[in-house]
Amino acid sequence: MIYDAVVLGAGPAGYVCAIRLAQLGMKTAIVEGKDLGGVCLNVGCIPSKALIAASRFVKKSREAHKMGIDVGEAKVDLGKMIAWKNTIVGQLTGGVKVLLEKNGVTIIRGFGKVLSPNKVEVQGPESQVLETKNIVVATGSRPIEIPGFAFDGKHVWSSTDALAPTELPKRLLVIGGGVIGLELGLVYHALGSELRVVEFMDRVVPGLDAELSKEMGRSLKKKKIPVHLGAKAMGYTKKDGALLVKVDLGGGEIQEFACDAVLSSVGRAPNGHGLGLEQAGVEVTDRGFVPVDAQQRTQVSSIYAIGDITGQPMLAHKGSAEGLVAAAVIAGDTGAAFDPAGIPGVVFTDPEIATVGLTEEEAKNQGFEIGIGKFPFRASGRALSLMEPEGWVKIITDKKTDKILGVHMIGPEVTELIGEGTLALEAGLTAEDIAMTIHAHPTLPEAIMEAAENVHKMAVHILN
Repeated sequence: MIYDAVVLGAGPAGYVCAIRLAQLGMKTAIVEGKDLGGVCLNVGCIPSKALIAASRFVKKSREAHKMGIDVGEAKVDLGKMIAWKNTIVGQLTGGVKVLLEKNGVTIIRGFGKVLSPNKVEVQGPESQVLETKNIVVATGSRPIEIPGFAFDGKHVWSSTDALAPTELPKRLLVIGGGVIGLELGLVYHALGSELRVVEFMDRVVPGLDAELSKEMGRSLKKKKIPVHLGAKAMGYTKKDGALLVKVDLGGGEIQEFACDAVLSSVGRAPNGHGLGLEQAGVEVTDRGFVPVDAQQRTQVSSIYAIGDITGQPMLAHKGSAEGLVAAAVIAGDTGAAFDPAGIPGVVFTDPEIATVGLTEEEAKNQGFEIGIGKFPFRASGRALSLMEPEGWVKIITDKKTDKILGVHMIGPEVTELIGEGTLALEAGLTAEDIAMTIHAHPTLPEAIMEAAENVHKMAVHILN
């Protein structure tokens, strides 16, 4: 049997690509050695957001007395919470299996390795060699280990370990103040753990708009969470049932901080090596990334790569979009290409962060004369009624054309609101287009409309 395409990896990039290939009439197989759904559904996006949602219920219960509702102290049954999280994971991964099967995709269990531009070896329960016209590599990424902090699941956690604890640590030290570290760290903080963050860079969530980082830093300070910037975790020792983490705070100052568990979350590494790609003629960088063109092709025309292994941003929705492009190209659509105006990024911290497009710094570096509009959630009736007035919406425009260049938000439910900013960017809309669009009242998206008005200093509900 010769397949039209064999997909290696059943994460959000791989399974989406396989389903679309089948929808387009391609005889398709997908090879997966672990669980369907990949990191995202099993030990990433979905389970972490489930625990985040649970932790927010705890936080809300503590604040309900402000509304005149006394529910007492929330009691957390960690075992039940993890079991509930697992039911969501099971439901979604089961759904992926059904979708693959109903669309006619052959699911093959095992580890896939590229033998040649048209052959894949599957090592598993039933080892076999598959012949195929095209190969799509979607093998994802893994957590990075740093020296002195090898993952052991007990003392030093990876992001995966943090999703299935057997008990709540009284004190949690997080290495890495980026997206994953803050998302999971704030879950434990909401559930009652003392939190401390060690970040090597000079600000938390580095890489995002500088003003967003500053606002997040203020929020952490308000929560009385110690954050050590420009600091490096050097190793740990065990003493009297606790961990003593040695941290270089810079300037020759070294301190030890006691904790009960360490969450090391300094990023992820692509799984590009060990797949036989180099032997088949495909370039793989030293770090494990696989360069591709706009049609997701590698140097070898029959081999495609999608998802985390193709480079930053390492996001599930970016991988899914790349998978749709690769499927279209394989099915004969010569015009298909991955060329988004912007890829949204969402951070499920408290408060939430969402961003799309250029930051102020990036826009200026590209030579734009920029316009900026901001609107604070403290002026939003909806945000106040939710007791979440923290944060703001910021819109960056090209002053000459008024076109949207970037949208950056921090505050309540902004991970949902960013869709409007992404659509505006993709459609080439101006700040005036958003400002003149009637937004329902009272809703959170009104903040986007008012920020667009503020670009021209015409916002109604704040002093411009």
